[in-house]
Amino acid sequence: MSKTLSNISNLEVLYEDNHIIVVNKRAGDIVQGDKTGDKPLSDVVKDYIAKKYNKPGNVYLGVVHRLDRPTTGIVLFAKTSKALPRLNKLFAEKKANKTYWALVKNVPPKPKDTLTNWLRKNPKNNKSTAYKKEIENSKKAILHYQTIRHLDNYILLEVNLETGRHHQIRCQLASIGCPIKGDLKYGFDRSNQDKSISLHARKLEFIHPVKKEPISIIAPLPKDPIWDACL
Repeated sequence: MSKTLSNISNLEVLYEDNHIIVVNKRAGDIVQGDKTGDKPLSDVVKDYIAKKYNKPGNVYLGVVHRLDRPTTGIVLFAKTSKALPRLNKLFAEKKANKTYWALVKNVPPKPKDTLTNWLRKNPKNNKSTAYKKEIENSKKAILHYQTIRHLDNYILLEVNLETGRHHQIRCQLASIGCPIKGDLKYGFDRSNQDKSISLHARKLEFIHPVKKEPISIIAPLPKDPIWDACL
């Protein structure tokens, strides 16, 4: 897929047609509005659409899924009311394949493994805890990881999710002694300079909700020497 960096809003658009738009989220961008009052990525995309197509009035945009604020990578939005429920159904039925790349400090116990935990979110500190067995108010979480590359000081892991839980990748990798680079909340020893964490939504594969054609999108990595070494 070709990508364009829009001059309209400094938005990196990875794919766009009449029904969907896919962007490469930057660290610090928030997908939907929250109590901070910061302008969300959804509004930035609406502005981009309004200006590009000279649309007066309100622009329709449906949020299909989210990424944590300090993470980077692929975010998919629906541009039409026809596409949104179909994409929601696709994600609910786990028919969208999401692949993440994560930089961790420690070598995982196994080069490749499936992690199954029960996660419980604490709303007071916005943090999840992983348990080996089901406990009250916990949700089952499953992910698959494999080691892609050993760098000088970090390990590159590729992660595929079976479930979509709160802070799932961050929490489950930390539970095996592999907190993600920059992720102070889950045990990494120092922050990244830009306050990001080194977790990137790298690839998304799904069937187009209207055209019924397979779509495969890869998000370029953040501009950073350590990420550069991963390629």
